[in-house]
Amino acid sequence: MKSKYPCKWPLGLDVLRSQWNANKDKRLLAFQQPFIDKWGPSFEISILGSIGYTTFDPDNVEAILSSRFDDYCLGSRRGAMFPFIGEGIFTQDGVPWKHSRDLLRRPFLKTRYQDLKGFQEPINNLLSVLSSSTGAIDLQPLFFQFTLATTTSLIFGQPVESSEKDEKSSFASNFDHASWITALRSRLTDFYWAYNPSHYKAACRSIQDFADGFVRRALSANNKRAAGESTGRYAFIEDLYAELKNTTLRHYGVSAIMDFVRLTPTLRALEAEYTLTSLGSFLLVRHPKVLSRLRDEVRSVVGTNSAISRELVQKMGYLKCVLNETLRLYPPIPLNVRFANKTTWLPRGGGSDGQSPVLVPQGLGVGIVPYYMHRRDDIWGKDAMDYRPERWEDPGVTDIGWAFLPFHGGPRLCLGKDFALMEASCLIVRILQEFPNIRLPPGYPVVPTGQEKQELTVFLKSADGCKVVVH
Repeated sequence: MKSKYPCKWPLGLDVLRSQWNANKDKRLLAFQQPFIDKWGPSFEISILGSIGYTTFDPDNVEAILSSRFDDYCLGSRRGAMFPFIGEGIFTQDGVPWKHSRDLLRRPFLKTRYQDLKGFQEPINNLLSVLSSSTGAIDLQPLFFQFTLATTTSLIFGQPVESSEKDEKSSFASNFDHASWITALRSRLTDFYWAYNPSHYKAACRSIQDFADGFVRRALSANNKRAAGESTGRYAFIEDLYAELKNTTLRHYGVSAIMDFVRLTPTLRALEAEYTLTSLGSFLLVRHPKVLSRLRDEVRSVVGTNSAISRELVQKMGYLKCVLNETLRLYPPIPLNVRFANKTTWLPRGGGSDGQSPVLVPQGLGVGIVPYYMHRRDDIWGKDAMDYRPERWEDPGVTDIGWAFLPFHGGPRLCLGKDFALMEASCLIVRILQEFPNIRLPPGYPVVPTGQEKQELTVFLKSADGCKVVVH
């Protein structure tokens, strides 16, 4: 690799120290941006005696995630994430991964043919909370509960509202904590096992118990249906049950929650759903002209109709631009890593000019960083750091290829992509219908996009929430 990230202290301890401090200050990604601009788009770095590559070159990303997909695996990430996520597509490679993905694909495809009525009840509950609010209110925890409600309803046939309030609050707290520790463990690569605190194990057990409760209730409902009773709800887990003929579905229940609730991460994709709703609103209220144009489009296309359909969503071109620009600046998975399971190569990064192929030895980790790839001014223009949804009206940008990676890519393309986009579209439209005057609280500080405090766990969110005034 031509570019090598400079380390001043042995084992790269200076890099680890500066990253730790920046992460503690909630500014890790912003802190690294100048170094990324100087040494990227592909470079080598040595930390704790291990050499790794980092890339945000679209051609290299395509090779890792698609054309040379079989040359790479999760490596140490499986062990780092396993206590939190359990057995499933996010912790599997090879044949087990293909089997799990096939099991999940069919129910996911079925959701694409469902209408959007399943979002109505959770949306109305959220709107009711907003209606009764006075002064500034933080949308971020409300969006967490909303996403959790829609995903548990789809997966298990019953929304999270059917669980106790304390149980929901405990799950949210444990999920945030487990996400944080899992991200730290992942950054330790082969040394992830050294950080396994008791409170992390307790949080993971609590998350699993929460999923277990929904699995038991869903299977009980399935037994009632077999006896001739009907609940009138589609449940994702019923299709898994039909496939497996196995009542021991705990790990599939946990993985199913993670596949959605990690949206946010992705992927609750809370990953993509959470990113689109929370950070999407975060950006909108800071850009009144964008908010005004989107509000006008909603009035023109949807009017006061509260029954949002796919057809109406597809007619709102500017809404699509807003969602794409949110995902560009804040991809649900801002960084990822793959490990070579055999000696392979990347298309670029070697030679005197960095434009030649580069060897990737077996076992070497390659970090993929969509967050920085989406901010490259040689791809997106000199205003790459700016929030400008209008850029997506340029035909050249809409065919940007692997330079835009909001839902991963290749064989591991996010199965929940359609669900996330439709959910976020419905929620944003309904909020603008009911609260057209939504705005930032008076005097609230606004910093340049990307310079705000961020919490970087297994997905990305604002460290200061999303404060708004709706009345």
